[in-house]
Amino acid sequence: MKITKPKNTDGQTIITSNYDSRLLLKEEQTKATPLWLSISEAAKLGGVQNKTIRRAIKSNVVKYKIIKNRYLIETKTLIVYLHANTKLKNKLNNLGIGQYVAKWRNI
Repeated sequence: MKITKPKNTDGQTIITSNYDSRLLLKEEQTKATPLWLSISEAAKLGGVQNKTIRRAIKSNVVKYKIIKNRYLIETKTLIVYLHANTKLKNKLNNLGIGQYVAKWRNI
């Protein structure tokens, strides 16, 4: 587990995990502001249970930070994590946000 210094000065601890370091390089090139989700929001988006997200945090597979004793998960690493496993990918597509993609494409 690698702990990096926060980019802003509000005292947040940002913890990076075992995902591919090439993603960090692309992220730094785009300078996009990451979207942070709570555990329950991440679970709803992915169509999985809260304990699945907590398991990902415990195994350091997703990038997260702790603010006021609350975990916040970066959306980009959450999507990468959910696509890494076929079972989780199917849940994302059938129960999570993926179920709406076909509707959005038709609009």
